[in-house]
Amino acid sequence: MHEFLATAPAGAAELLSAEAVAAGATGCQERPWGVRFQGTLAVGYTLCLWSRVASRVLLMLAEAPAATPEELYAAALTIDWSEHLGPAATFAVDFESVQSAITHTRFGALKVKDAIVDQLRDKRGARPDVDTVRPSVRISVRVARDTAVFALDLSGESLHRRGWRDGGVAAPLKENLAAALLLRSGWPAIAAAGGGFVDPMCGSGTLPIEAALIAADRAPGLTREYFGFLGWAGHDAPLWAELRAAALARAAASDWPAGRILGSDHDARAVEVARAATVAAGVDEFVRIDQRPLAQARAPRPTGLMLVNPPYGERIGDLESLKLLYAELGVVLREHFQGWHVGLLTGNAALGREIKLEARRTHRLYNGPIEVRLLRFEVAPEHYSREHRPGRLPPVDPARRESPGAQMFGNRLRKNLDTLGRWARREGIDCYRVYDADMPEYAFAIDLYGDGGGERRACVQEYAAPPTVAEERVRNRRAEAVSVLPEVLGLADENIWFRTRRRQKGSEQYRKLAAEQEFYTVREGGLSFLVNFDDYLDTGLFLDHRLTRARLRELAKGRRFLNLFGYTGSASVYAAAGGATSTTTVDLSRPYLDWARRNLELNGFAGREHVLIQADAIEWLRAAPASAWDLVFLDPPTFSNSKRMDGTLDVQRDHVALLADAARVLTPGGVLVFSTNFSRFALDAAALPGLSVEDISRATIPKDFERNPKIHRCFVVRRPG
Repeated sequence: MHEFLATAPAGAAELLSAEAVAAGATGCQERPWGVRFQGTLAVGYTLCLWSRVASRVLLMLAEAPAATPEELYAAALTIDWSEHLGPAATFAVDFESVQSAITHTRFGALKVKDAIVDQLRDKRGARPDVDTVRPSVRISVRVARDTAVFALDLSGESLHRRGWRDGGVAAPLKENLAAALLLRSGWPAIAAAGGGFVDPMCGSGTLPIEAALIAADRAPGLTREYFGFLGWAGHDAPLWAELRAAALARAAASDWPAGRILGSDHDARAVEVARAATVAAGVDEFVRIDQRPLAQARAPRPTGLMLVNPPYGERIGDLESLKLLYAELGVVLREHFQGWHVGLLTGNAALGREIKLEARRTHRLYNGPIEVRLLRFEVAPEHYSREHRPGRLPPVDPARRESPGAQMFGNRLRKNLDTLGRWARREGIDCYRVYDADMPEYAFAIDLYGDGGGERRACVQEYAAPPTVAEERVRNRRAEAVSVLPEVLGLADENIWFRTRRRQKGSEQYRKLAAEQEFYTVREGGLSFLVNFDDYLDTGLFLDHRLTRARLRELAKGRRFLNLFGYTGSASVYAAAGGATSTTTVDLSRPYLDWARRNLELNGFAGREHVLIQADAIEWLRAAPASAWDLVFLDPPTFSNSKRMDGTLDVQRDHVALLADAARVLTPGGVLVFSTNFSRFALDAAALPGLSVEDISRATIPKDFERNPKIHRCFVVRRPG
């Protein structure tokens, strides 16, 4: 068995892991850059031949410390290079350094090259030649945190080079990213069910060609002439011949019909390049490329997938003309592609809304250095965008503004804005609650979010009325409040978000409401945070915890900080800003951990001392090392499904066991800050012998939440020194 590393475009590691498993790999470990796994040489060869999303497949040779040039040189000498380079073989060294003392990549590559040359010259009396373009053997060296990993690059050059591309047009997609988009969009299942494929802006034809390779069961590596293992001394030629023959047989056995995969473009030169590429890729019998404008795109089958990569302003096209282009695409979809699935790749989420369909799923990827979104739609009337998207302010009825109720509500809101606004400016607070059901008949919570530079937005949450209140009465009062909100708040309609808040069960406060993936930067305590007003019931920053976070910052200096149920990592940012030597954030949700990472990076905390762990916090805490952290923040949900404690977490029922587990990981003299939003919570201090417990709830309720002193409960638990 061998150890392998396979790389892929950012955001595609999950797809690559599935391919590795299908090839026979075991022990797959996903990383942001790809997958690490074990397998036979056949597994590595199979991935080189069949992987649609991999960039490179690397066979690990050795791993050793390399904090200095001398250590790097010595580590390279531990490998017997005669086992990998034949007498006439050429080689090249690719070197990468991440958070290591050796930072100069050319110097690092030179030290490894010198070690290889010196060793082989001593053994053979002749030095091997270097070929940086197409060497017999390409050696990959990655030094991360002063540890070097030496690997043989079986791919030789990036696997996105399928061997058929010749020329191109503006802003092309790499072939493996195109394949990742197709897999994410469900093309294999759609093709198997007899669906069609359309790309009405196909450019050089990458998407239609990759779609044909998938549908016709063609291995993407069949058209490549060069792999890194072909000149390797350990190459198993019979094994490779066997795998390639099997792939050719599968391609020959495919009965995928012609006429179902269409590509088109308005650019004659792009169409010419795309047609030539289909021939070179051997899929011209399956793919038809036409020159036609977007408005003339038509569906070749009743169902199928349209996957399109229109310009989004990074490289070509200006914003206003692009809005018209996206709007035109929406018209084409609604008129001619009913019942179809759509995948839209864009680097500008606002443009995606111009097609007037609600995205059902969204995936974050990278097109080179550009962060992009794959928005997935279904073309059906129930998915058309409403006049106002979910979460946006309902239509304002000007006639309601003069009603006594609207005037009364507006006057109270103005008074609050004046009083709390002066307090917030005096305290340097940019995000605060300005109204919280002050008038019970107008049961709203209104929060203002500022970026510290004058830009403000508002999130209005309507508390759901009890069943005893007539729906007509609720609608009237909502309309009265909405009619005065923009004027009183001094905000445009598009900068006010509106939603109804009901009593939540379990972890429903974290569930997704939409898939806009649009974030805004706000300021709190001199720090920056990303908030999202569209996708979740909560924005990502609990404003009632402002003083609790400030207390954590005061306690953090020189301490190791653990954030359990870490959510979007705001507490970790505060601890890092307070001088914590390290932060560890644990949460079960990958999107929230990614959000936490972005919050940390936004404030300059991107080092390896800031650890993010995706895990069930309860299960993880049970296995965590004792006495490992000096400061712990524990803010569990009131109720949640969990593998522990009879299948659920009930914060009142289970807080003693949870606090005991959290106290166990504290160092002697360590501090645990425990918070809960359960309004009827009662802490059982007597069940926690040996721990000091202090109720600090009143001191952590900010001025803007004083109307609701039970918004949360907060305690400081200390382990004796």
